[in-house]
Amino acid sequence: MNLLLNDILNLSIEEINNSRIELNMTEGSKGIAYIDKWLSLSQSDRDSGITDCSYWGWYGNKKNFNIGHTVFSFVKVSSDEWLFISAAEILDVPVASRAKVKIIDKFQPFFGRLIMKYKKGNTYARYVFQMKNLLENCLVKEILPCPYNGEQFEGYDRVHLPFRKLQDVFNGKIMPTYYEALKKVTGIYCLTDTNNGKLYIGSATGVEGVAQRWGNYLDSKHGGNKKLIALYNQKGFEYFEEYFTYTLLEYFSLSYDPEKILLREQYWKMCFNTIKNGYNDN
Repeated sequence: MNLLLNDILNLSIEEINNSRIELNMTEGSKGIAYIDKWLSLSQSDRDSGITDCSYWGWYGNKKNFNIGHTVFSFVKVSSDEWLFISAAEILDVPVASRAKVKIIDKFQPFFGRLIMKYKKGNTYARYVFQMKNLLENCLVKEILPCPYNGEQFEGYDRVHLPFRKLQDVFNGKIMPTYYEALKKVTGIYCLTDTNNGKLYIGSATGVEGVAQRWGNYLDSKHGGNKKLIALYNQKGFEYFEEYFTYTLLEYFSLSYDPEKILLREQYWKMCFNTIKNGYNDN
């Protein structure tokens, strides 16, 4: 069942008739993409809903809005996908300028988190529409658990994260799709000490897969491994946060035979000789 935009906004017929939707693509036909401009702002500016990415009051000599209109502002993320970045009441429309607005507080929790699907095409000329003409075709793709930051999960064969970035993922600050993806697979992983090039090969076979095991490293830094415990006692937790990266070498379904995963772990230890030259002790 599709979730419509108004299932989230919950606007009355009267409110719909008085509303406009902005679908902003680029700053001019060959200018910077508005999503890039929005991402370049501080998080506090994005959260405020008042930026230079929304509420341009004019198209030529014609007003895009009138005083009293409610405007919902979106920027293009990818083909037919739009990020909700602001909603406001129009207070004034100065000539050749952005409108003066009052942000609508009840929609603010969705700024930077709600992604809408709507097929606009690549026409740049029109970017402000009467909401009543679009609303039935505006679907909610997802509501992110944390604000969009431009980074998404790109596939299990591209999982390679430094400690602090992995920590931000697990704390829900960035890339929410990463954490959910890591919960869905078991696998073989490599920890790399970028200060000296030493490796540690491990395996994840728990009920929440790689996410569960890597969460252990985030909590303890050493994950209970003998040589890593010795390193922790010598260097402290800051060393791990500064120099360790986490890479997924192979991945399997959660139902995959754990014994076979352990055999693959031994294979990779042999390949990289991590018992003699790395941090594995057996």
